[in-house]
Amino acid sequence: MMASAKKSYAGDGSYPTSYYAASRNIIRTPVRLQGRTDTDICVVGAGYSGLSTAIHLAEKGYKVAVIEGAQVGWGASGRNGGQVVNGLNASLSTIQRRYGEDAARFIGGLVQEGGRIIRRLVSQYQIDCDLKPGNIYAAYTAAHMKELEAKQALWRKYGMDDHQLLDREALRKLVNSDAYCGGMLDTTGGHMHPLNLVLGEARAFEDLGGTIYEMSPVVRVDHEAARPTVYTQEGEVNARIVVLCGNAYLGDAVPKLVSRVMPVSTQMITTAPLGEELAHSLIPSDMCVEDVRYILDYFRLSADKRMIFGGGTVYGGTDPADVVAKLKPNLEKVFPRLKGVKIDYAWSGNFALSFTRVPQMGRIGANTYFAHGYSGHGVTGSHLFGRTLAEAIDGDTARFDVFEKLPWYPFPGGRMFRAQYSTIGSWWYSFKDVVGW
Repeated sequence: MMASAKKSYAGDGSYPTSYYAASRNIIRTPVRLQGRTDTDICVVGAGYSGLSTAIHLAEKGYKVAVIEGAQVGWGASGRNGGQVVNGLNASLSTIQRRYGEDAARFIGGLVQEGGRIIRRLVSQYQIDCDLKPGNIYAAYTAAHMKELEAKQALWRKYGMDDHQLLDREALRKLVNSDAYCGGMLDTTGGHMHPLNLVLGEARAFEDLGGTIYEMSPVVRVDHEAARPTVYTQEGEVNARIVVLCGNAYLGDAVPKLVSRVMPVSTQMITTAPLGEELAHSLIPSDMCVEDVRYILDYFRLSADKRMIFGGGTVYGGTDPADVVAKLKPNLEKVFPRLKGVKIDYAWSGNFALSFTRVPQMGRIGANTYFAHGYSGHGVTGSHLFGRTLAEAIDGDTARFDVFEKLPWYPFPGGRMFRAQYSTIGSWWYSFKDVVGW
């Protein structure tokens, strides 16, 4: 079947005005797709999912071409909080209740694998992305601490004993804020410069013989053909296998996937450099932090000692009028010493939310694969799914088959009202956070 779409990229495809774009350490010269080319595997999307898939396939000797509508890492992979957080958006307890013990045990056995893949790629391909260990979950209320206690116990049940509960004083030694009553440390998490990671992965893929076409938005995909074809505005790629990793920025290029996920906007700000002394006094551990509310804040220090602070959610993927006005009060609540601090960068970006909060992997047509819907936990999940897709294409479908069979559901209200539905739901959970339920 032939699918068509409008262009999903605004402007000229250049990076947003973010701290990450301003401090990237690899400057690429984009090459557009022009004319027709043939390859073994065509991957759509040069973010984490696409490049993880491409690298794992190239390492196995496949001829792989990647098509990107803007530039490498233009979407969520180059705009996110830079936090290596283990797990999916849906908790293991939710997965256990929804899909059964076997599914929970399967997923529990691999949720830390994405982080290991990142560390392997960084080490093997010498990617300079300021990778540092440790992430912290921060609790505002006693109810939040009970959630963390339950999470620690459940992860231990599935063989993961890497989480350390923290009371108020123990947390303050790691994150010097009066806002929290406690938290939990995950020693296997971490943080990094996300755009430099994805740019380093692109270079590693090209060093393996892969080809990347940038500034080439996909306008349609013939995914039912025996040899599927991906069409851009100026060219086409015919391949034995196509892998769709456009995630929140695939747009309408493949109508069969549109109802599966919804774009959600999140926002970030970055301060001016704070200096070593002030930065260390705020986060002595130099770890990344996220709180455990439904609409959460997340933050960390950059390599040059800026505070990178994110949060906020806009369902449907629209951007707020003033990102700084939205986030700065939250920053100052957590760290009153930063009241009035200069903000050098502010930006937004979309991630793809699935209704179940479980990422999806599957096929449309015999030879077209897809992965998407990481629901805000895509840094590790995308790297894991890339490896899993590569395994399946190479003939080992064991893990792919489990994910493909997990049920998915469209958002209530359809495309027109799904954002309103999700917003109303978020109000309820935010109310629970406020009252401490």
